[in-house]
Amino acid sequence: MRPIDALMDALPDGRVLTDPDVIDSYARDRTFLEPGKPLGVVLAASRDDVVTTMKWASEHRVPVVPRGGGTGLAGASVAGDGAIILSLARMTAIRELSPADEIAVVEPGVITADLDRAARKHGLMYAPDPSSYEISTIGGNLATNAGGLRCVKYGVTRDSALGLEVVLADGRILNTGRRTMKGVTGYDLTGLFVGSEGTLGVITAATVRLRRAPSGPPATFAAEFGSLRDAGAAVSAIMAAGCQPSLMELLDRATLEAIDDMRTFGLEAGTTAMLIGQSDAVDGQAVAERMERICMENGASFVAVSSSPQEAEELIGLRRMAYDAKERLGACLVEDVCVPRSVLPEMIIAIEAAAVRHGVKICTVAHAGDGNLHPVFIFDRGTVEPPPEVWAAADDVFTHALELGGTLTGEHGVGLLKQRWLAMEAGPVAAEVQRGIKAVFDPLGILNPGKAI
Repeated sequence: MRPIDALMDALPDGRVLTDPDVIDSYARDRTFLEPGKPLGVVLAASRDDVVTTMKWASEHRVPVVPRGGGTGLAGASVAGDGAIILSLARMTAIRELSPADEIAVVEPGVITADLDRAARKHGLMYAPDPSSYEISTIGGNLATNAGGLRCVKYGVTRDSALGLEVVLADGRILNTGRRTMKGVTGYDLTGLFVGSEGTLGVITAATVRLRRAPSGPPATFAAEFGSLRDAGAAVSAIMAAGCQPSLMELLDRATLEAIDDMRTFGLEAGTTAMLIGQSDAVDGQAVAERMERICMENGASFVAVSSSPQEAEELIGLRRMAYDAKERLGACLVEDVCVPRSVLPEMIIAIEAAAVRHGVKICTVAHAGDGNLHPVFIFDRGTVEPPPEVWAAADDVFTHALELGGTLTGEHGVGLLKQRWLAMEAGPVAAEVQRGIKAVFDPLGILNPGKAI
């Protein structure tokens, strides 16, 4: 009897899939990485399914790769040989939504945008909004500590996570955190699990913070610059002026060309960068006009402020099109270094220099308000992995980000793609401590092996 037969017997009919073609479709994320040959897929529909799977995996020492919507960009949910893929996409219940306490209790398969829409029916909002918010899941956002366009004002996923229900590697259930806005009892286990990429436990529910939704539609501006340094100076001036934008996105020339090729919007020949900002404050229109003036004072060649929600959505739509536009150019190695906001222009210039030096196409967007950049390295489709010149350019980018006091990843996570650079940032003491933490929660090393640490 195969070990997986025992798992199939222990779970309801239809929960375990073993067809190779079906398994392959669950074994990937949005990276170019090729998966191994997993044993099967578990379509968990409840916490009990997860408990049963982990107890079986612990008994048979089978690796388990948790996954949500498969929208990851670092390879954290790419499955290896002999693994069981544990899909949480069917766990879609919003167990509770409390307007009085401004919290929700949700299962990991809830789509991020669906939670936000449910909250808005009560005058509330779920603040984190990664660009994939219409298809990414809360569980995946928690696993990678996802950020998004609004994080300049509202923070990343960790800032909205109050408590978790987690199934540990041996099948035990751990509840972390609280339902209150404050709480310092014991170690911060919730914060430890957020961003752990499925290496410490499987999140089966989360208590998340909701916030009051803005009273009206946000006001949006788009500014064109002939210089990246001018655009960066405008960002610094806007933040220093206390404008508190709810969104502040920077797109470089290469990205703008890719978007214009996908959907013509009238890109000017002299535009090197575009800054898109938004305010959801009560006086949002006045704030947007103030940011417009600051952009003009810092060298913008053109600034437009939206006069209607439709115009605002069109401007934000340009930013949300960025990744799809780049995918049309070829295979993509997507990265997300983060640097202090004051050196953002220097980092973008370094990225462009690396592209020229190694002859590589790189398109960059940035969550400019918090210094998080997404350089996307384009290479020919059909290759097993990026060619040497792409890796060399990426190495230059990561090295420079660290030299500027930055980090290897702001929101996508380490996964498989950043393993080769992890020691540059973490150092031997941090690595030893993290291995010790991993051993406490997963002594057999079966949870998403080879990822994150």
